[in-house]
Amino acid sequence: MIHNAVEYGDMQLITEASDVLKSAGKLSNEEIHEVFSEWNRGELRSYLIEITAHIFGVKDEKGKGYLVDKVLDKTSLKDNGRCIVQQAAELSVSAPTIAASLDARYLCGLKGERVEAAKVYQSAELGEEVNKEKLINDVKQASYASKICNYAQGMNLIPAKSVEKGWGLKPGEIARIWKAGCVVQSVFLERVRKAYDRNPDLVNLLVDPEFAKEMMQRQSALRRVVCLAINCGVSTPGMSASLAYFDSYRRERVATSLVQAQLHYFGAHTCERIDMQGSFHTDWIKIAKRMNEGTN
Repeated sequence: MIHNAVEYGDMQLITEASDVLKSAGKLSNEEIHEVFSEWNRGELRSYLIEITAHIFGVKDEKGKGYLVDKVLDKTSLKDNGRCIVQQAAELSVSAPTIAASLDARYLCGLKGERVEAAKVYQSAELGEEVNKEKLINDVKQASYASKICNYAQGMNLIPAKSVEKGWGLKPGEIARIWKAGCVVQSVFLERVRKAYDRNPDLVNLLVDPEFAKEMMQRQSALRRVVCLAINCGVSTPGMSASLAYFDSYRRERVATSLVQAQLHYFGAHTCERIDMQGSFHTDWIKIAKRMNEGTN
């Protein structure tokens, strides 16, 4: 099932990469075919990148143009995706890229609604001039950075479920098995295996020295691609979720302290502090009222 989790993420991220190239970069199907063929000769080489290159190169035998443009944009739904996201929630494992991939499939299923919505917003003209060569490189780097985040989430499900069931699973060994032959097989999985060989107790791929170095090198490209997609009105939920995951994970302190304060305020929950030990209860309303009286 975890194999399906990273598969969902991989497929969504590849789809978004092609959409940004086509919708924002105005690349033709033949150009995208060439781009993915080139990517499949390097660090992104995988079964899914390979078949994507093939898909964009196939002409329609029953009509004019390319077959990919004739395929209905409505993906069939199975229980796998929902079960994966439910498992992640039950295990308290953050998996936003995987969850966003599932949401994208739910949204694509609303074909009739999307057709009507397109009529409402057809006058909205979004976009900007782009340099194709630079965009292709940015999307490549963004795809790799997002892939790291996707696998960081997927691989973290393995030890969490293993502990729950007492299975004694080893993420590195599972990466080796996947590389031997499955939908997500890729050269990337060898790098995942090596990361766990370096540190069997690795808590997250993002803190592996090699992957951390690559994220630092590629994060700017990921930010540029997500910003471009937003400005062009191109949906990139997987890449956006990957970037948010990275930005949250890399910060020592996040804004969730405000959520905890809000819960404490209206629900009389206790909260912990960063400057002293223990749990504390504060009458926020009483203090706020006293402070307001003092300023009047």
